[in-house]
Amino acid sequence: MPASSLLDILLVEDDPGDIRLIKEMLREAPMRTNVSVAKDGMQALAWLKRTGSFAHAPRPDLVLLDLNLPKLNGQDVLEEMKHDAELSQIPVVVLTTSSREQDIATTLSGGAATYLMKRLDLETFLLALERLGR
Repeated sequence: MPASSLLDILLVEDDPGDIRLIKEMLREAPMRTNVSVAKDGMQALAWLKRTGSFAHAPRPDLVLLDLNLPKLNGQDVLEEMKHDAELSQIPVVVLTTSSREQDIATTLSGGAATYLMKRLDLETFLLALERLGR
């Protein structure tokens, strides 16, 4: 992706501290980003499907998805995305505190591009974004 391109990111996260941290990390990214936030799984799907108040929302180039969300969990959001012809093409990076092997296996087999632990360092986060950009 050229450095001048704008990467539209939908961050699906309910923790205000994590939202702030991830936005700060994205400001350090080599690419320009536009970050929108959905605070639960239902809001994320409304955004992605452009329904209700999100009818004119930009289609994200990337989704950063927490697994532990209110209303609809991240696994269900991922499954819904991967079963929708339009949404299935959007890469999904799962960000979570879970290190359970079962969560990792389920997430990756469910179609996530990668799985990153929260509280990761800036360099690891930016390298993962760079790989996805390629």
